[in-house]
Amino acid sequence: MENFRKVRTSEEESPLPFPDLPPDVVEMKVKEGSKIRNLMNFAMAQMELKGSRQIVFSGCGRAVTKTITCVEIMKRKLGGLHQVTKVRYKTVLEVWENQDPLPNGPAQNLTVHKNVPSICILLSRDPLDPNQTGYQPPEPQHALGMQLSEVGEDASSTSTKGLKRALPPPREELLTKKLQVQVPDSPRGSGTTDGQPDGH
Repeated sequence: MENFRKVRTSEEESPLPFPDLPPDVVEMKVKEGSKIRNLMNFAMAQMELKGSRQIVFSGCGRAVTKTITCVEIMKRKLGGLHQVTKVRYKTVLEVWENQDPLPNGPAQNLTVHKNVPSICILLSRDPLDPNQTGYQPPEPQHALGMQLSEVGEDASSTSTKGLKRALPPPREELLTKKLQVQVPDSPRGSGTTDGQPDGH
């Protein structure tokens, strides 16, 4: 394979795994090289300016992580979105071209079929069936504000789920260091300094 170079990749077309979707639903197909800013600008315009009620993000292979990132950004920006996540496998076709063909050598091109993990996430302003697999209810609108205000008070509460545990207040550490510096200085006598009488 050292003489072959990948020249084309294509995914198999498959229907979205969500029943009862409107025919004009927007599907954001996230690719490995997609820019998150461009994806989000288009998706937010669809939901806010054009008034779409539902949107689907899909990606496979190395684009799965970027797909999830886009979904989380949209949920935080809009709030109140119902979510259904479906994971499956898709077949990807890769075409490899022989860079150094021999007259009686192997074929000019090779086609490789790969099964790669794929994710489809439906976000909806309208309520969805909570009993279907992969459903997540919307987060409360005030949850993010509560997380920020309570992170220092109670790191084990449910409102701070998913956040890192709060650091201890910095003043305790500084106070300890200050005491360590002052301890050696405290036994110094006040009567004499370097053998000279004090005040005479």
